[in-house]
Amino acid sequence: MKTGVALRSALEALIANPLRSFLTMLGIMIGVASVMAMMAISEGAAKQVDEQIASLGASNLTIYPGASRRGPRSGGASSDQPFTDADVDLIRQEPFVTAVAARNSGSVTVISGQDNWSTSLYGTNTDYFITQSLQTAEGRFFDAREVSSGAAVAIIGKTVADNLFEGTNPVGQTIRANNVPLEIIGVLESRGASAGPGGDRDDMIIVPINTARNRITGGNPTVAKYVTGMEVGVTDGYDMTQAQEQLEARLREIRRIAPGGTDDFRVFNIADFIRARSSTQATFGVLLAFTAAVSLIVGGVGVMNIMLVSVTERTREIGLRMAIGARGSDILGQFLAEALALCLVGGLIGSALGVGAAQLAARLGEFPVEISPRIAIIAIGASALIGLFFGFFPARQAARLNPIEALRHE
Repeated sequence: MKTGVALRSALEALIANPLRSFLTMLGIMIGVASVMAMMAISEGAAKQVDEQIASLGASNLTIYPGASRRGPRSGGASSDQPFTDADVDLIRQEPFVTAVAARNSGSVTVISGQDNWSTSLYGTNTDYFITQSLQTAEGRFFDAREVSSGAAVAIIGKTVADNLFEGTNPVGQTIRANNVPLEIIGVLESRGASAGPGGDRDDMIIVPINTARNRITGGNPTVAKYVTGMEVGVTDGYDMTQAQEQLEARLREIRRIAPGGTDDFRVFNIADFIRARSSTQATFGVLLAFTAAVSLIVGGVGVMNIMLVSVTERTREIGLRMAIGARGSDILGQFLAEALALCLVGGLIGSALGVGAAQLAARLGEFPVEISPRIAIIAIGASALIGLFFGFFPARQAARLNPIEALRHE
């Protein structure tokens, strides 16, 4: 039997029993729709996390003073000795380092006229704009001269701008941070929420580090020109694990830690978070694949069941076809074509339903979704394989019928 004749015969059989065909396809439709929706949400979430990690700086190392906590014990109060500007200059001399952003951070209440807003304060240098890939929507960044002189200037995030200057341009206006007047010279482009809890990355104010520690947050009585953290930019293509090891070794020299002694600093590698995210996504993908397989297998069992019923109902027709010259392979192809048509039509309808479900989830639940043709091809291809696999047994049963006994069937 030619392929075109087999497909036409399969479609005629489906149209002849529309309700039964629809109920048979329902399992495939639900399975494919669930696969499409879950994979679209999974891909969207993965893309969002990748963008957030990239915005944090995938080639950055973050350094904090203080020993790593092991169990209920830590390195003690003395291990929290901050860094200094001199430490920052020494780290900057490393050959694999492109930028070192010294940072002092804390919380501050910002006042503009009768309005006030509690936000995060970052006192830093100009390298911070490089390591964090920041851009201004309005105005400009401060420069090295303003950092060294402790100029009373500030750059604010979009959240701060919206809450203190809604409908007006903040650039050039004055705010007070802990009663210290600051001129706004720039507004950052919006970066959105972070993956962590309560992470609005637009809710911040950035000032020169000398301005923060000398005028806003107060100095450190034990360490002059103190730094509570550093963001270290690493040369593109340089191995991040090797960079971390070299940086840790250099910090032990700078802070005079004896061999075998406890480190009084911590180095965090964003690449580690990327690897952990990739591992989590792979596990999540396996779970999705298993769920999808179960859904499609259930639908495939339904297809096999209805095809067996169809073979029983059409036994005389099969006998008649064989009597006038149809071979077993022709009967096999006919029933395989019917099973394949059932699953393909169900897969196409299920794909459309899956896209609709993903978009509905994005609107109602504000889930990030990523609908790609690859997902649809995988889902429809899986439904076709299910049709061939579960349709083979009924088709073989039909092909093996004895023509004489088939003609005698009531």
